[in-house]
Amino acid sequence: MRNHLNPKLFVFFIFICAAYFLSFMACTQKPESADLVLLNGDIWTVDEAIPTAKALVVRDNAITAVCQSDAKAERYIGDETKVIDLEGQFVTPGIIDGHVHFNRAGGLILDANLMTVSDEDGLCKEIGRVVGILDDGEWITRGLWGAYEQWALGDAGVEGSEKAEPWRPNRSMIDDLTPNNPCFLCRFDYKEWLANTAALKAAELEGGKVKGMILDKDGKSTGVVLRPSPAFDKMQVTLAEHPKSQNRLLNENRAALKALRESGIVEIHDIARPDQTKRFVELQENGELTCRVWLRPDLSRGAELKEAGLTMGLHPKTKEKDTWLRYGALKGYIDGIMGTHGALFFEPYDDQPDNYGHWRRHTSDDPESKTRNMEKMYNLIKVGVEGGFVPNVHAIGTRGVAEMLDLYERLHSESVDLTGFRVIHAQVIRPQDFPRFNALGVIAEVNPYHISDDMRWMEERIGHERCKGAYAFKSLLDNGAMLSFGSDWPGTSVALYHMHPKYLIYAAVARKTLKGTPEKGWFPEQKISVEESIKAFTINNAIAAFEGDIRGSIEVGKLADLTVFDKNLIEIPEADILKTEVTYTIVDGKVVFER
Repeated sequence: MRNHLNPKLFVFFIFICAAYFLSFMACTQKPESADLVLLNGDIWTVDEAIPTAKALVVRDNAITAVCQSDAKAERYIGDETKVIDLEGQFVTPGIIDGHVHFNRAGGLILDANLMTVSDEDGLCKEIGRVVGILDDGEWITRGLWGAYEQWALGDAGVEGSEKAEPWRPNRSMIDDLTPNNPCFLCRFDYKEWLANTAALKAAELEGGKVKGMILDKDGKSTGVVLRPSPAFDKMQVTLAEHPKSQNRLLNENRAALKALRESGIVEIHDIARPDQTKRFVELQENGELTCRVWLRPDLSRGAELKEAGLTMGLHPKTKEKDTWLRYGALKGYIDGIMGTHGALFFEPYDDQPDNYGHWRRHTSDDPESKTRNMEKMYNLIKVGVEGGFVPNVHAIGTRGVAEMLDLYERLHSESVDLTGFRVIHAQVIRPQDFPRFNALGVIAEVNPYHISDDMRWMEERIGHERCKGAYAFKSLLDNGAMLSFGSDWPGTSVALYHMHPKYLIYAAVARKTLKGTPEKGWFPEQKISVEESIKAFTINNAIAAFEGDIRGSIEVGKLADLTVFDKNLIEIPEADILKTEVTYTIVDGKVVFER
């Protein structure tokens, strides 16, 4: 009897063979070539599903493969592929700095930086450096001398330390260095300014006869001008007649961008000024913008921007969606800063018993008002929200933070969506206010390096007990708050802040000065982990900018923004964090810095 093949079985057999063939072809066929392949890395993805990896594949500006072996990534290498052997170096999502004052940063690189200067040698050295950069006729300005005169950079502070008489410069110290460059330099508190002879001549003040000028024993001008005074006003008018050229300002911007990419920073959330925003546009059009910029204009500009057809996510010139340069939140202010005794507290400063801090301009139209009801801030925020902007508001002291949370709570009760709302700095918090961040869904935008710098005078100003709530990152996390890390670079008039991520991570993890003191850390119970710090520097900042779906972690499909460190920040001793360097900065799939 003759056997016949069942037609159904025959079809099934053909189907199985075809499936195996296609599977074989898929496994052996070379995939589309990548633009960039990173091999032999120690990769921390900040993706809970796949927390670590060995290699990465990038095509165009996106991550197309996250691989657990080099072999899997090597399949994507073509003739035009750039291949980087990381040699075991540590890769994180690109570092996003959530708080930068970009327009001032370049000025401390290419203009005078006197913050650590309090003697003649230091003054001459820095002014000589700047003279070597500038053309004849250009003014040398600001400087902020004496910011670290009482405490050296990196000091933890000494309780009951004596305050020496402040150092006062003289124009004779720099006149020989600056015959062709007028100088008008300020002390860190802006109460005293130094004008060299060229500047005094320009303002017609060389004779020293105008009130507000400090004279020597022979009745000659020392060049020191007091503020406020008629002499200061005259110098200001003269300085305004000699603004920095556009080219000089662009060069300052280029210097700041260079510093950012050398520090592994792929994006900044900038406290935006209209003039600087125009320079960002020019730099972008010239192909010189090497990090993304999320612009934060002043809170008072909400109505203006709405009328111009601008809102969050839109480019300031094209008014189209842009992932490189776009508007973000509106930046508001409720109080001053700790360094000038301006942060608002419910109790007075220990060293200034009559001072509770200072309200800022967004809380009242009356600068002399002693009480504020926050109605101006409320109305400005409402206008901004109607224009599609969320508020990010500076609040530092316990009262400043509490008042801001009260206002957000009021808005929440009116059904305002608080997603993306931030309290900036959140520097000193009362115990009862920690849970409110999570309850309201408000982000705590904090500045870890402030710990390393500010501890020199914190306890002198607000005492040990209130300092328990200062930079209390662990308490915020334990209460469910989201942390957003920012550097506050280049700092305030009384503090010089680093923006390299190693300094911020070290401060959050060790809670010590750069000299390693105190031994166990300042309020060590508030230490957080390196992993938590990296998260606050990457995915949290992307989420805070409403872009967590496209950036902030190393996942397939996300933008290829990456930072490569020469040491594994998670595994090394905390002291070695300060020895860590960035070796590659990759933005939009392009290497913008290679050490």
